[in-house]
Amino acid sequence: MADAPWLTIIGIGEDGADGLALAARDALAQAQLVMGAARHLALLPALDCAVQEWPVPFADGVPLLLAQRGRRVVLLASGDPFWFGAGSVVTAHLQPGEWCAHPAPSTFALAAARLGWAIERTVCVGLHATPLSRIRPHLVPGGHIIALLRDGAAVGDMADYLNALGFGASQLYVLEALGGPRERIRAAPASDMDFTDIAHPVAVGIACAGDGMALPCASGLPDTLFAHDGQMTRRPVRALALSALAPRAGELLWDIGAGSGSIGIEWLLAHPANRATGFEADPARAARATANAAVLGVDRLQVITGRAPAILPNCAPDAVFIGGGLSDALLTHLFARLPSGTRLVANAVTLESEALLARAHDEKGGDLLRIELADAAPLGSRRGWRAHYPLVQWSVTL
Repeated sequence: MADAPWLTIIGIGEDGADGLALAARDALAQAQLVMGAARHLALLPALDCAVQEWPVPFADGVPLLLAQRGRRVVLLASGDPFWFGAGSVVTAHLQPGEWCAHPAPSTFALAAARLGWAIERTVCVGLHATPLSRIRPHLVPGGHIIALLRDGAAVGDMADYLNALGFGASQLYVLEALGGPRERIRAAPASDMDFTDIAHPVAVGIACAGDGMALPCASGLPDTLFAHDGQMTRRPVRALALSALAPRAGELLWDIGAGSGSIGIEWLLAHPANRATGFEADPARAARATANAAVLGVDRLQVITGRAPAILPNCAPDAVFIGGGLSDALLTHLFARLPSGTRLVANAVTLESEALLARAHDEKGGDLLRIELADAAPLGSRRGWRAHYPLVQWSVTL
């Protein structure tokens, strides 16, 4: 490893060289090669070293950069390269000590400063190449969101998305080229957004308002939020299952017999760093689970079509939920391969599957819970209780 970093990552804003710190200017002066998007390169005056435009898609540029090891290289990136930027993508391929970075103010910081919003209470999301539905969990009347968008047309798409969900009263602040001579800020309600000359780069501040449904933070979302064919863990049972699964930040869940995907979706909603993989034997249900996840803003749910245990990957999850496909073979497989400390929750409705869980409880311990639910329903001219099939839930830490 070289004594000094060969790569310097410089965050650059719309004010170009004028906004760079002294250390960033020194790195540019000493560089043998400067790489960056055409827009970033255009923000600098003529350079004395070699210049290489970063290709599209972004991933194609990584091997070109790595081939320059041993030279003094500068990579230009937008604002703060490690906040929805290129920095972490590049440094994932490097060893500590190979690089240093000089960030500039991020678009989020500039937007918050212009709007007077407390950035620690503002949701900041990058939507350059991701679905607009990523903001769905954050749509709460009175909330603030700053979103980076790919272009001006995406601003109109955002307005349409908010209108469709009942948040058309939200005030949108269109923030163009912040920090530079082209800076412009305009505002309009989502319901009346008709700007057609929006310049890149663009961010949108959303002061959320309207009568659309905000997603609750508690476990047990309303069943009506999930498309399903009847194969779904219902709201009260789902809340109990998620309580037993006890999601923690950054953990991986296996949802076996995913059905509508409701358990995996709520696991992902619990924290933005959480990961979940659903396993579903029915292709139509697998597709429906994927669609549900996208609608609710957690399109990172991975759904694998097939029957467990044959399709289970080699990685180790932090928690496992069995909502369908429970069998002695599946439990035996899981007991043999899951590491100590894995949390396992399984539901059973039939007498046969109840017997499996009773034996597992006798062998492994944990908690065995019988859940009996009944809904109020018409009974002639009055009302009575309509009972559901009782359900047994086993939860254990292996």
